[in-house]
Amino acid sequence: MKNLFSIILYCLLANFGIASVYAQSNIVPGANGPITITPLIHSSVQLEYGDTVVQIDPWNRVGLPGAKQADLILITDDVGHHQDVTAIEKLSGPQTVLVMLESGIAKWPDGIVIANGEMIRVKGMVIEAVPAYDIIPGEPSHPKGQANGYVLTLGGTRFYFAGVTECVDEVKVLQGIDVAFMPLNVPLGRMTPAASAECTRILEPDVVYLYHYDQDYARRALNPAYEGTALPGGISVAESLDLFEEELEGSGIELRRGDFYPSL
Repeated sequence: MKNLFSIILYCLLANFGIASVYAQSNIVPGANGPITITPLIHSSVQLEYGDTVVQIDPWNRVGLPGAKQADLILITDDVGHHQDVTAIEKLSGPQTVLVMLESGIAKWPDGIVIANGEMIRVKGMVIEAVPAYDIIPGEPSHPKGQANGYVLTLGGTRFYFAGVTECVDEVKVLQGIDVAFMPLNVPLGRMTPAASAECTRILEPDVVYLYHYDQDYARRALNPAYEGTALPGGISVAESLDLFEEELEGSGIELRRGDFYPSL
């Protein structure tokens, strides 16, 4: 689908009169029209396709401006900035379906539980739960089986939301990903720019967004006095994004730098 995806996207943007800012677009093609991607905060993403709205890991720290009531909410983990009950309540209506792991039931007992490796269909969308876990040990720990990434097929386009994971075997075998959301700078040097870029090359999406990459921001959101920590090699977050881009050069994968970090 990948060559067709690129051709359709180019034509779509040309029709919108914005082909010259192709790399800055947050639009990708669906079978019956555009899919609009809105980065919200840290690992929160909104997708819109026709009348369908999907929210991934909504976090209410700055009020989720621009976020819309969801038909589907995907939750990757049960910690606060992934499964935020206030955000879920704000974006839920009578017909909203929430998909999560069993660990999230204590916070939201009405959700649909999906375990690593399972697949379900919700409102015409196919959802595949991909294991998300650590290879390098240490705290904060993300053991196997306690978090999901998701492959979501929406309008014929396959989105991969990695959540907090390293490039584990179950990720490496994913096929046909059109748009990937990849973590960077996960604690203890997991998913460094080189590691995250290598994983992205394995997946070969047409488009990649980096998200969940400023861990200090997430900590300051909860504790404004937090002083921050240095990334491996003493680089800054901005430098880590540049290094990822350098590692991806020549791959043919389009990197989009979404605005995931609004002012606190």
